[in-house]
Amino acid sequence: MKKNSKFESLKTIFIAIFIALLIRSFIAEPFNIPSGSMKPTLLIGDYLFVKKWSYGYSKHSLPFSLPLIKNRIFYTQPERGDIAAFKTPEDNKTDYIKRIIGLPGDRIQVINGIVFLNDIALTKIQINDFIEKDYNNIVEFKLAIKLNIFSNISISEEGEVGVSQFEEFLGNKKYRTLDVHNTSISDNTNIFVVPDNYFFVLGDNRDNSQDSRFQIPGFIPINNLVGKAWIVFFSLENSRFFEIWKWPKAIRYSRIFSLIL
Repeated sequence: MKKNSKFESLKTIFIAIFIALLIRSFIAEPFNIPSGSMKPTLLIGDYLFVKKWSYGYSKHSLPFSLPLIKNRIFYTQPERGDIAAFKTPEDNKTDYIKRIIGLPGDRIQVINGIVFLNDIALTKIQINDFIEKDYNNIVEFKLAIKLNIFSNISISEEGEVGVSQFEEFLGNKKYRTLDVHNTSISDNTNIFVVPDNYFFVLGDNRDNSQDSRFQIPGFIPINNLVGKAWIVFFSLENSRFFEIWKWPKAIRYSRIFSLIL
């Protein structure tokens, strides 16, 4: 009886692990946001699910990028404006998450902070400032204001740090972007022509994002796509996940189970 009991327990554990791997590989994979490159859409401390079926499957859909799928299968092309998770082409291991701006064949250039897609400027309208709440950025920005480094940051009478925020329109999609400085090195670029089977991505925090404007990561290969950002299932502000004693004040309750657009 004891041997049978142990066998049944191991069998149950194996089945549970197998089901979890199937879900992670083909349905949804959890990600966390460690940087501010996608502010204000995604915040440091957000935990989210990525839909694995959105763009089909490649080896990067599988745990440890197991080379069991040679090319992408069941492929559906991303739409401009999608927020996609992908493996960086530099090492095919590091996870990034950015907004897809350009599809194969598109011409893209940034001029004075305005994105031009196929020679047409994306509409960009300034709205109320984004209120920065990350402790590290608040300290950095307050110092920058004293030194007159950043042009698009302000401090209110209440001491809140605000960053210039815009609504940008791409096709039928509308999303928010941040602009810390009017003359950053990423505000003016050469013309990028997206090759076949590649994509051009940008972070919504335009002056603080390593994206396709730079050699690393550059254009994103089709096979490096992991999935489409789907839903925030948990979120912490100025706290690490294991710091459970901070959760009552750190949890961003309004973001839990919010859809990512």
